[in-house]
Amino acid sequence: MEINLLDKLPKTKRNVSARAEAKTADVVEEARKFGELYFDGPRSYGYGGYRYDYRWLPVAKDIVAHFNLQPGMRVLDIGAGKGFLVNDLMQVCPGLEVFGLDVSRYAVQNCHPNVVGRMHVGDARDLPFPADSFDCVLSINTLHNLVRDDVIVALGEIERVARARRRGYVVVDAYRSEEQRALFEEWVLTALHFDTPDRWVELFNEAGYSGDWFWTILE
Repeated sequence: MEINLLDKLPKTKRNVSARAEAKTADVVEEARKFGELYFDGPRSYGYGGYRYDYRWLPVAKDIVAHFNLQPGMRVLDIGAGKGFLVNDLMQVCPGLEVFGLDVSRYAVQNCHPNVVGRMHVGDARDLPFPADSFDCVLSINTLHNLVRDDVIVALGEIERVARARRRGYVVVDAYRSEEQRALFEEWVLTALHFDTPDRWVELFNEAGYSGDWFWTILE
């Protein structure tokens, strides 16, 4: 089901023209290492400083409400970065067991202090957890950093580790017009697969993904 659980995030002001001018093959290569430059280097390499600012708290409240999460349940955030959403989910629902996974060793080593020990370095295509490990699995703005075939593998991993169907939430990059696609291509540094919402849904069905979804669309 399509549902926007991110609508309470502040709207990001993007200087697309500046990013496009600075976007070189070397910058893209460095950004795709997901290291210090990507998270905390100049804006041309990624976030331009990825710091905790409480913005994920209202999103965490909506996630907890949507999935009816309760203390003692287990949640996994794939592509958790520094674990800010992991922290906020635990703040919103004390007793909720939340864990994060990210491909970036830098992000995990520099995670929010409240989630030390809950963060894992790992790959969405090969989750280091047994089947049926989590009551809810999240992946926000991460899976599009894989090529199409690997996105299908990662979605299969979400289904494998989730204890019940329809207990996932995935947000990916998309576009509805050629103008949006052109804007996205000027801005993006790390995404390897992006498509229209309809074709994303086709991919979800092909992968057997049963959870919810939404899109990041530049306008």
